[in-house]
Amino acid sequence: MSKNCIVDISLDDRTVVRRSPEIEHELNVAIYDILERNEFAPLGKYQGPFHVYLSVEDRRRLVFQISGTNGGQQGRVTLPLVPFRRLVRDYFQICESYYDAIKRLSPSHIETIDMARRAMHDEGSELLIERLVGKIDVDEETARRLFTLICVLHIRA
Repeated sequence: MSKNCIVDISLDDRTVVRRSPEIEHELNVAIYDILERNEFAPLGKYQGPFHVYLSVEDRRRLVFQISGTNGGQQGRVTLPLVPFRRLVRDYFQICESYYDAIKRLSPSHIETIDMARRAMHDEGSELLIERLVGKIDVDEETARRLFTLICVLHIRA
């Protein structure tokens, strides 16, 4: 097993309201996929494999609380959320359209909406990789899954 990986990841659920079954499914799939295969290498004195706790502080900062498998906290990495807000809002809107389309539209319409949804998700993962430069190295698939988790953390009353 690589030392540059996440072996456990959890979200701060204190700020989250009830989630739809679709969102809950996306969350569970993202966590499962991260734990199956990921590349996560915080720069500096960090030693993995890692336990990561994701939270939002003051509705303005995304926080990666990073600890090793021995349980000792190694540090935290914060990112401003402002650059993600529009993209997350738009992503949720297109996801709602997608889930609605599944119930009532033709396969070609669903495919079109799904392609737009995937493109927006790619944009979110690219933004995350860009914002993590100099802090944490992640591969594209890990960034995609982490973007899903960031979206879930944005859900609030």
